[in-house]
Amino acid sequence: MDDMVRQAMAKWPDVPDCFGWLGLDSRGHWWMRDDRAQSLGSFQSGLPGAKGSLLRHEKLIDFIHRNYEADAQGRWYFQNGPQRVYIELEATPHVWRLSDQFEVHSHTGVGVKADLCLVDETGRVYLDTAQGLGLVHSLDVERVANALDLNLWPLRDCVASELPKIYGYVTSPQEAWLGHQQT
Repeated sequence: MDDMVRQAMAKWPDVPDCFGWLGLDSRGHWWMRDDRAQSLGSFQSGLPGAKGSLLRHEKLIDFIHRNYEADAQGRWYFQNGPQRVYIELEATPHVWRLSDQFEVHSHTGVGVKADLCLVDETGRVYLDTAQGLGLVHSLDVERVANALDLNLWPLRDCVASELPKIYGYVTSPQEAWLGHQQT
């Protein structure tokens, strides 16, 4: 986490959390979701326009990557100064990329060691690591197949809808927060 973020958190400890305004898609891209995008449906819905606007500002993306974490409830967020901006996940909290040498990196650029490969009922491929579960970027699935041929990781079948509970992450912190507000 950036030092300036820690300082802002100490200076303003009671800034309300932000829900629904930022999403991570299954290719590791960030999306800003204004009121209009949110009114069109959930980030995960696939409805036209519901994802919002693709972020392209490299310095902002780098800032998000450096300050991206999970809380104790498995809700992923980006610490934006004193405010937590909770992330709507299209699939998983990480999107893994693989090099030709089978090195695994998160969409944030952090290198990890994979321990297990999973394939769901639709053929989507995931890697389990000490940093958590992530979806393999679609362009790197062939590399995973080659790694499996070399017996680099065990392979297991999975059901995509069960992964958040098994691996302890929340795909829609906004939905969970709204449900909590209504009780």
